[in-house]
Amino acid sequence: MEIEICCGSIQSAANAKAGGAERIELCQGLVEGGTTPSPATIRYAVKELGLRVFVLVRPRGGDFCYNELEIKTMEEDVKFCKEVGTAGIVVGFLHPDGSIDTELTRRFVKLASPLPVTFHRAFDECTEPLEALEQIIDCGCARILTSGCQPTAMEGLKLLQQLVKQADGRITILAGSGITPENAAALKQQTGVPEIHGSCKMTRADGAWETDMEEVRKLLEVLG
Repeated sequence: MEIEICCGSIQSAANAKAGGAERIELCQGLVEGGTTPSPATIRYAVKELGLRVFVLVRPRGGDFCYNELEIKTMEEDVKFCKEVGTAGIVVGFLHPDGSIDTELTRRFVKLASPLPVTFHRAFDECTEPLEALEQIIDCGCARILTSGCQPTAMEGLKLLQQLVKQADGRITILAGSGITPENAAALKQQTGVPEIHGSCKMTRADGAWETDMEEVRKLLEVLG
């Protein structure tokens, strides 16, 4: 069982490591659903914290349909991530009708190579998830981060089961959203997902989110 901790800042990344995490998804702007972290944040997480860092490449909040200027900046972000030694790239592209933008997805898989690409929770907004699964596999992505097209992974159990079965090892299903030390074992048992993505977050006094090292430790203990 691979466990990935979502970290929205360098402090959260440090907290995740203190809790025993080895792999994180690094982003910022969690209130917007996550955006690309700063170059300094990425470099520090990789070089100083020594974590396996999967970087969210997303220039803004909102939808997952990007113009050419946004795409160009995303390409530069991917190139930077490769230069500093990140473990992977996290992206997601849709057409306005909710179908997968396979052309852009292939373009970024090729650009990111040899780094693996995770197709993020844009997947949960697609109109035909089982068809989308096949398209994303065909594009060459290594994994899909999904809650089973529901607000939380526990609510999406049925589709997560279907996705794991249909994927049949051709792509990794990374379950995320609302996963806690209290429900993680049940989710793993009922869906068979090989990887889990957890936020393990706490709300600070100023209202901001931050990774809780104790929650990370508990999640790692529960999943062995």
